[in-house]
Amino acid sequence: MNKLDPSTVSVMYLPPTTEFRPVDGRKYTLAQSKSTGEWFLSIGYHYNPNPQNFSFRDEVLAEWIPQLGEYVLSGKIFISDQDFDKHYAKIRFMIFEREVKQALSGIIFGDRIFFSNYPWLLDSPIYIQFESNFEEYNKMIYFGTPRQYLSSAPQLIET
Repeated sequence: MNKLDPSTVSVMYLPPTTEFRPVDGRKYTLAQSKSTGEWFLSIGYHYNPNPQNFSFRDEVLAEWIPQLGEYVLSGKIFISDQDFDKHYAKIRFMIFEREVKQALSGIIFGDRIFFSNYPWLLDSPIYIQFESNFEEYNKMIYFGTPRQYLSSAPQLIET
C-alpha cells in the first residue's frame, strides 16, 4: 500500500458543518481523482451529492454513529450490484480492501482538528461495510481506530 501524502488531501466542509461540529451524524465523502491522485474529502451533515465518479461510485462514505454507549466510525464502500459480473466485483473488492487504509488515513488526517476537540473519539472502532451482491464480497471488516491512522501522520509519506 502506498502511504498517504497529506498535501494531496483537499477538505471541504458542507455548511452548516464546521471543524468542530456536529459529532452525531458527521458524514465523510472521500473520492480520489484517478488522473491526479488527489483526494477530495467532504465533511457534512449529509454525504456530498457530487462524488468524483458517480457511474462507478468509487467513493468511501463514513459517518459517526452512537452504538452501545460509544461512537463508531461506520463506513461503506460500493463493490458491485447486478450491473457487475463476479470477476469485476472480485477485482474491485481486492483493490478497495488493499487501499481502504490509505483512504481512512485521508479521512482522519483531513479532519484532524475535529479530533483535537474530541480526543475521546480517537479510540472509537472503525468498521467498513463492503457492499456487494456477491456474498463473498459483501462483508463488514474492522479497521482499527482513528488513533492508529492519526499517530502515523508524520510518517504518511514514504521516504
